[in-house]
Amino acid sequence: MKIFISTILALVITIFFPICTLFALENSECFECHGEKDFVIEDTQGKPKSLYVDQEEYKKSAHGKHLCTSCHEDITELPHKEGLKSVSCQKCHRIESQIYLESDHGKAVREGITDAASCKTCHGQHHNILSFRDPASPVNRLNIPGTCAGCHDDDVKMQPYRLSEQHPYQSYLTSIHGDAFIKRKLSNAAVCTDCHGSHDLHSAVNPVSKIYRLNIVDTCGKCHENVKNTYLQSIHGTAMKAGIKDVPVCTDCHGEHTIRSHNDPLSSTFTDKISQTTCPRCHSSERIVSKYGISVGMVQTYKNSYHGLAMQAGNLMAANCASCHGFHDILPSNDPRSSVNKANLAKTCSKCHPGVKERFLSGNVHVNPSTPKDVILYYARNFYLVLITLVLGGMVIHNGIDYGFQLLQDWKKTKIIATESRWTTNELVQHYILAFCFIVLAYTGFAHRYPESWWVFPFLSGQNSTWRGLIHREAAFVLIGLCIYHVFFISLTKRGRYQLREILPGFKDLKDFFHQQMYNLGLRKEKPQYGRFTYAQKAEYWALIWGSIVMILSGLSLVFETFTLKNFPLWMPSLATTVHFYEAVLATGAIIVWHFYIVIFSPHHYPMDWSWISGKVPPEIKDEADKPDKV
Repeated sequence: MKIFISTILALVITIFFPICTLFALENSECFECHGEKDFVIEDTQGKPKSLYVDQEEYKKSAHGKHLCTSCHEDITELPHKEGLKSVSCQKCHRIESQIYLESDHGKAVREGITDAASCKTCHGQHHNILSFRDPASPVNRLNIPGTCAGCHDDDVKMQPYRLSEQHPYQSYLTSIHGDAFIKRKLSNAAVCTDCHGSHDLHSAVNPVSKIYRLNIVDTCGKCHENVKNTYLQSIHGTAMKAGIKDVPVCTDCHGEHTIRSHNDPLSSTFTDKISQTTCPRCHSSERIVSKYGISVGMVQTYKNSYHGLAMQAGNLMAANCASCHGFHDILPSNDPRSSVNKANLAKTCSKCHPGVKERFLSGNVHVNPSTPKDVILYYARNFYLVLITLVLGGMVIHNGIDYGFQLLQDWKKTKIIATESRWTTNELVQHYILAFCFIVLAYTGFAHRYPESWWVFPFLSGQNSTWRGLIHREAAFVLIGLCIYHVFFISLTKRGRYQLREILPGFKDLKDFFHQQMYNLGLRKEKPQYGRFTYAQKAEYWALIWGSIVMILSGLSLVFETFTLKNFPLWMPSLATTVHFYEAVLATGAIIVWHFYIVIFSPHHYPMDWSWISGKVPPEIKDEADKPDKV
């Protein structure tokens, strides 16, 4: 029935169209007005709008032999009425229009999105549309990338639509396709429409789209037919034909607009990228490995192998995944055609290791010493784990006992000769509390920042993690209390005021610093004469004061987060977190590098300055800064 109706319509058009054209207006009549360059009217917004049509350009266009009224069919007389109907390309280009209206661009135009590509967006203005065969046409093959870039490389225009890639044209220019087409002028290289289609352009999530995941292989196969046929026989191709969407297709390994030559170091198929990022993207994915029953740990066992270590060290000649398993022809090891089937291993390995013997091929390639499956490596590993534990553990115990004995002997000797008071009991207790709070805060704080580190094991479970936060806050409030007490101590007590006067920095400290460096370098014979505190001790004390203020303020803003958000800008909690962390790193590093040297590792005090426990120093001292109290 449909065929019959179509036939009747065709006959009617064939018979009556020539008759109708006899009464149609001539183009020359239209150009009497529209051929004038100053033919301008006001549009609906009151802005000037030119209605000039260049007659010569129109004649050169694809429509140049047609009457104006072929498109403007509601014009039957001159002068014509205002408010003409919009021209529809569908009258002549019915099939293309139907396909276009179902595309993403066509649907967007129907929804009133003015930014969407319409016929004239790609083909040009109606009166100068050129055949796609004309090199000057925007849709000529040579101009396709630039035409598409007119929209897709425009950040302002594309921003509202959140496309999957921000600058596809710029990416294309860096690709092997873009390089071949734009720079090397190879017209058969892929352009936008080869992959995406032209009138039938659809989103990648649409099953009818040429770039739909399960259609990618056919799309690429139009040019790369041999590769496609090889891929379809592989384990990946078989899975793809079965409709498994997680299976890698061309774009997963090669990229989309950024496809580069495998010889390009930036390519995802460059020799080191294959084993470091491309194959691991799936084969180290917990979701994919568990979902499809893929062998676990293949990526890690490769990285721990001779080949993997060599590749990570920068040896690009080392074997990667594809060296053994293949590229597009990857097959499971139990397939007789597979390059890693036991019957084919000699041939595969001999590509790099000529003359390999059968004995060389016995055993597994991907070995894991931590599993009994690889029995020899398993027992060798366990033997050394036991040996290392016994030998190094024994050394630690031996040296620990010896060091403890040496400390005890040094303590006894110091206790006898250290009779002069350096620190009061009050000051010692303040130091004990400070040291305890600092250690607890540093440990629990870094445990929060690095929760997966091995030394965080006491707080690994969720409930223990809650305890970590509670302990951290309690230690912080104890430190705040200590700081408040210390302020009263140095302000209201005679001893405290004396200590404060002595530890205030002055110009002499700067002179002492340079004097000490010159003495240490052998440029001066005499050491500087210090007061009660050296410049190093003063610097450490005031750094502690500064650090405490910063940590307390940033910490309180995080503890009372609701108050912070109500009274400060949104970036304040983030700033507090950043400052709190880096100040903690600075403080911990300063204790290890600066404080521990002064009181432990300096040869003058090694193995330890015991005054932090006894509060006393020997009457005959070498360092002026350790002189006894005057009050």
